[in-house]
Amino acid sequence: MSKDQELSVEGLRIDTEGHIATITIDNPTEQNRLKGVAITGLARIAAALQTQDDLHVVIIRGEGNEHFSTGLLNPALRGSMSKEAVIDLVMEAAAAFDAIEALPQIVVAGLNGSLRAGGVELALACDIRIAVDHARLSLPEAKWGGFPGAGGPLRLSRLVGRARALELICTGREIDAREMDRIGFAQHLFAASTFDQALRDFVSLIAASGPLAVRGAKKIMKVDEETGFDAARDTSLSLRRQLEWSADVDEGIRAHKEGRAPSFSGR
Repeated sequence: MSKDQELSVEGLRIDTEGHIATITIDNPTEQNRLKGVAITGLARIAAALQTQDDLHVVIIRGEGNEHFSTGLLNPALRGSMSKEAVIDLVMEAAAAFDAIEALPQIVVAGLNGSLRAGGVELALACDIRIAVDHARLSLPEAKWGGFPGAGGPLRLSRLVGRARALELICTGREIDAREMDRIGFAQHLFAASTFDQALRDFVSLIAASGPLAVRGAKKIMKVDEETGFDAARDTSLSLRRQLEWSADVDEGIRAHKEGRAPSFSGR
């Protein structure tokens, strides 16, 4: 069994070729949702990649051409899980996404389709985002009485600015690929017919550059960004734990089950 096969798990696989590793979220029947085993696998892959000096670029993408990932949870799933299980899943995802962000390699999100909720948070943990022109993005958690709990508010505000991040998170508004490009979420857009090859060509340019140069540039930027990040991260995780036991979360799940608009109380 190859090392790639050993690291691959249900819903997640890794393939390496030359200086490039590709992690594929492979759960197309559920719009590439990240199940618990895949999140655990993602953290394990990140740990393995951390010490692989011969790998210069990591691609994270979804299987197929419709969905990058719909994330971890939705109201129906949350309603079927205990609150402790929900928190455990979100905290595990937060740790896995942190591990992806901490990789020394340049990590490129190949947004081959739509992304939502935790899928957006995973894309935000990457260094660069390349999108297909039919991709759509949304962070709908506030409509369910919650907020992105795996690093979304922190990373999105740094990428697109505080006001734009609050607008997207607080309204749950869906945006298309053109707007993703305009606000700086995506760095390049490609047509579906050329996306796979364009993504490969793009990462090959990075892979051909001096590894000390690209890793050094990433490290310098990371050191600059880390001031204040740890305290913000602690606040984010603490608030996310508290939120799970709020009346609003319960109301959001009930409203979804009953097919009605939620009536939030702010408690």
